Amino acid sequence: MTVRFPENFLWGAATAAYQIEGAVREDGRGESIWDRFAHTPGKTYQGQTGDVACDHYHRWEEDVALMRELGLRGYRFSIAWPRIFPEGAGKPNPKGVDFYRRLVEALRGAGITPVATLYHWDLPQALQDRGGWPNRETAYRFAEYARYLFETLGDAIPLWITLNEPWCAAFYGHLTGEHAPGIRDWRAALAAAHHLLLGHGLAVRAFREVGVRAQIGITLLCTHFAPATDAPEDRAADMRYDGFVNRWFLDPVFLGTYPADMVRLYGDLLPPDLIQPGDLEIIATPVDFLGVNYYYRSRVAHDEGAGPLRARVVPPTGPVTDMGWEIYPQGLEVLLCRLHQTYGNIPIYITESGMAARDEVGPDGQVHDQERIDYLRAHFRAAHRAMAAGVDLRGYFVWTLMDNFEWAYGYSKRFGLVYVDYDTQRRIPKDSAWWLREVIRTGEMG
Repeated sequence: MTVRFPENFLWGAATAAYQIEGAVREDGRGESIWDRFAHTPGKTYQGQTGDVACDHYHRWEEDVALMRELGLRGYRFSIAWPRIFPEGAGKPNPKGVDFYRRLVEALRGAGITPVATLYHWDLPQALQDRGGWPNRETAYRFAEYARYLFETLGDAIPLWITLNEPWCAAFYGHLTGEHAPGIRDWRAALAAAHHLLLGHGLAVRAFREVGVRAQIGITLLCTHFAPATDAPEDRAADMRYDGFVNRWFLDPVFLGTYPADMVRLYGDLLPPDLIQPGDLEIIATPVDFLGVNYYYRSRVAHDEGAGPLRARVVPPTGPVTDMGWEIYPQGLEVLLCRLHQTYGNIPIYITESGMAARDEVGPDGQVHDQERIDYLRAHFRAAHRAMAAGVDLRGYFVWTLMDNFEWAYGYSKRFGLVYVDYDTQRRIPKDSAWWLREVIRTGEMG
């Protein structure tokens, strides 16, 4: 059955600064926590780093031309905080600002809507040295950084995003240690989560005070959870995991409170002075939209020995991506409808959704990634069904524009619509890129 999307639907692709830019020591850029983490032995696949990545810092004009050729209507990128404030605060770096100004002007000239994310995990190392996100001060430094960008680039960017997936920054970065800065401590993770959200709220208030003629929102990792069995203990574990990943961020932003069941569960892990008077009002400062990053379903089982959550994710039962993530497009429909019903008719953009595959250049010089086309088609259909059910979905950004540095996985995973030969930096659009171009051109999908 053919489905049709609205004519003004914002189709795009997304990237993140540290994953594509390279040029980490050029034009005054300061060190980030990911520079330090990636150069720490044993932290990334084969010790790989984002020092060069896709060399986008030097090849951005070629990349914008490629986006235009692929028919993208929007491009979601992140701004590297250490390029703007090398020490995290103080005097701004004009060369860093100029890079993003040129990029934005080129995008607008190509008819592509720029969508800027202020924080995609690359905290200036100088702020980490003063405590990082577990330190309340970092939220205020983030708001100052955001205000400066609103004052210098604000009106040129129609859609602003404060944070990308604060759950990952807080818990991968401060609980499991899989991401920078590599800390493993529940109290540090919960403090980081709160201060990330506080920084978000302060940035939104700065946006309103500056009077930017644009819209602002936040991008959250939203996972569809399901109990491993119908047993009451698994259903309860599923609820706890949902509170851990989804509700701990959604509720304060849209309801002005942390979920009571999770506050009780965390108990003494939450420092008594962490949530100060007025914090929740700041965090709940109204936003214009919600960005949703959806990739997979997780099935959850009770596990009495699994820390305060007493829950664990069990292996997938269905097909998986090269990341081992279950391909479960119907979860996107359920999730979007739930967000609509629970948090109101907030405009939503899918700001990331995609899959890693073992892509290779074929004998014909092309990359035939039919499984990615199948993945996208199924997820686009799920999104369309949610729209038919009343969800105000306004755009869909595929993760990612091009293969890149996949954090701790280095260059071992390929999510891109465009294949990157890292030895030559040659870009090769995959079959999925041309398929997406036709969906965008026609607004239809069979």
